[in-house]
Amino acid sequence: MTLQGIDISNWQAGINLDVLNIDFVICKATQGTGYVSPECDRQMQQAMRRGLLVGVYHYIDGAGVDAEAQHFARSIKGYIGRAIIALDWEDYQNNAWGNTAYLDAIIAKVKQITGVTPLVYSSASVFPWDVSRKHNCGNWVAQYANMNPTGLQNSPWNEGAYSCAIRQYASTGRLDGWVGNLDLNKAYMDAEQWQRYAAVNGEQVQPVPTTSKPATGVESMDLLDLVAGVFRGDYGDGDSRRAKLGGRYNAVQSMVNHICSASAEELARETWAGKYRNGSERKAVLAHRYDEVMSVINSNVSAGRTYTVKPGDTLSRIAAKYGTTYVDIAAKNGIADPNRIYTGQRLIV
Repeated sequence: MTLQGIDISNWQAGINLDVLNIDFVICKATQGTGYVSPECDRQMQQAMRRGLLVGVYHYIDGAGVDAEAQHFARSIKGYIGRAIIALDWEDYQNNAWGNTAYLDAIIAKVKQITGVTPLVYSSASVFPWDVSRKHNCGNWVAQYANMNPTGLQNSPWNEGAYSCAIRQYASTGRLDGWVGNLDLNKAYMDAEQWQRYAAVNGEQVQPVPTTSKPATGVESMDLLDLVAGVFRGDYGDGDSRRAKLGGRYNAVQSMVNHICSASAEELARETWAGKYRNGSERKAVLAHRYDEVMSVINSNVSAGRTYTVKPGDTLSRIAAKYGTTYVDIAAKNGIADPNRIYTGQRLIV
């Protein structure tokens, strides 16, 4: 028995899990000692309402074993015992990379705090097999045949070359219901085994949830997916578009009109604030305005008028550094709540 699913983060903000034909989803919860994905709770709650199997993961950045483990555990306390938990071990933005003693220590600390043995995620070429084996962790291995777009695969490339609980076989996955890339995964277990991985030591395993079928039709689709579809011509024009979009027509058409008529500067501010996603997804949503908007964004980058948020930053501190006000930065970036910024976010200052 195997399962098919995805892992997601704030890069997939707004994704509608109700429409995807999957068995499970693993959501990024935290990174380092300060970052919490603003999308994690919404994604997890929607997944659990639908009855999907779920997981949460922490991206290790080397900021301190105890602090990272405590931050992760605090952030996922409502999911402990209900979701697989995993530790993401990669070289990017990880000051502890190469120090497997750090990984060894954080696995032990997470086990101590949560009572759950985490899975370890890493690339096949550098996978810390010995450390994972020492703690009896499930192995979540990333290895891709290529970077070509693909759907779900029953037999991923190089399958069987090593033993793993989950195999991430693509980062360019495409599923109906989402306009951009997704990380695709195959789990070599059934739903009961998944729940055993999630269980707290010594406590009862949670029953397998009843999964509803993917929702169909525009009523359940994400607004930006529908907007991208309009720009592609999927829904026609005029009365034809109104009929196909039904009750979603007004909201979708309002967004389409805004993208068509707003200034490039306004769209750039909204893009910086995360309104229009990233990469190929952003290009699909902004359609014919994409190049114009990106020109504004890139000119700001070239002029050095951007700042990348670091752990512990506040808008007030950033504003003081650049001789401006937090109100001005919030306005430039379309930030509604100046108390909510996140590590890695790029701001126009």
